[in-house]
Amino acid sequence: MRRHGSRIWLIPTSYVAASVVCAFALPRIEHAYLGSYTFNLSISSTQAYLSAVASGMMALTAIVFSVAFVMVQFSGVAYSQRLVLFFVRDRVLFHTLGVFVATFVYSLWTLAWVDRAGSGTVPSFSTSLVVVMVIISMALFSVLVQRITDLQIGNMLRLIGDKGREVIREMFPRLDDRRDADQVNRSVISSRTVLGPVTQTFKYSGKPRTIAKYDITALVRHAREVGAVIEMLCAVGDTLLEDSVILRIHGGKTGVPEASLLRAVKLETQRTFEQDPKYPIRLLVDIGIKALSPAINDPTTAVQTIDQIEDLLRRLGRRELDTGYAADADGNLRLVFPTPSWDDYLALAFDEIRQYGANSVQVMRRLRSALTGLTDTLTRPARIEAVQHYLKRLDSMIEHSSLDADDRLAARQEDRQGLGLSRTPAEGKEGKAYG
Repeated sequence: MRRHGSRIWLIPTSYVAASVVCAFALPRIEHAYLGSYTFNLSISSTQAYLSAVASGMMALTAIVFSVAFVMVQFSGVAYSQRLVLFFVRDRVLFHTLGVFVATFVYSLWTLAWVDRAGSGTVPSFSTSLVVVMVIISMALFSVLVQRITDLQIGNMLRLIGDKGREVIREMFPRLDDRRDADQVNRSVISSRTVLGPVTQTFKYSGKPRTIAKYDITALVRHAREVGAVIEMLCAVGDTLLEDSVILRIHGGKTGVPEASLLRAVKLETQRTFEQDPKYPIRLLVDIGIKALSPAINDPTTAVQTIDQIEDLLRRLGRRELDTGYAADADGNLRLVFPTPSWDDYLALAFDEIRQYGANSVQVMRRLRSALTGLTDTLTRPARIEAVQHYLKRLDSMIEHSSLDADDRLAARQEDRQGLGLSRTPAEGKEGKAYG
């Protein structure tokens, strides 16, 4: 089973290693073969310059990264701790750290070759290389500052939404993209009832880890080789504990090696966006309900999260969600794995926001607008019926809330801004009367 930990710490390590190798090699090559190439630089000026670069880079590194991590921590507390991973795993951060330290190391080593053994010479190429590294450091510093500004709430919500849109586009075919979908569905429905006896069961052993991804191609190949069907019992995003049953194999001529199967399951210490469209919705909901907490009391941020959530649900509503199966090249069912239904997505997106925002007129109006907008874009009757049922639950919650009669009436109006442009439910649907 693959436990893919982050290896981004290798980025700054590589920069430092490269700078050490260059520091040992380049000044010696320059001293031995390029001594005739000199700049009109005095020894004292060069020493002052290199000393300033070395000391300045260390000070800049300490200040920049201290401020960066304070801002990241503040954003994590204000929005969600899981959002800290967006920054601390950002490769730009580690490239910047690597270049800063490499510039410090190389400038110090170049300083040691100025007036080496009283030669009265300045290593021209190494000194010029330090200038180039300082310029690159400043460019990366500018990029890093821009990344820090991306921690603003609006940018973070768009980033999460983009991640969700990407995984939805990759995972789910559109409803109008048939590609013999009806034939495959009939095959799957009939095959699920005849999976056959369980011939192998695999359990997890180790520290708690989260399923990040299934290698579906590899699992189907292993199942086809032995003529079996693999049933995954844990979904992407689930946390595996000791003795958790991961999968069962139904039928098959021979057993499948455990190592081969478990290598097809990618584990991480944290949930990721790979094959997990629930995760971006989960993050958006976390931000929304934290904004609705009494300590923060920021319903406008909750409304902004609903903007992104509604967009993700609209895209999911136009996709084929029953994709928890895979067949081989001959059309035989080889893999079954759990996937969320439309009702699961609907509950995940709105249940907690509805509960925590029950006494917020702004949130109730935005929720009604989102649900009404979904009914206008959906095509499958079952999904439309689920949204309409949810609208009735929303009305029931408003009716039993602590709001007075006038506020309850206002909360029933649709408003994409929460409190901005009120519409009655009937009028908002026709788009004719406002106010």
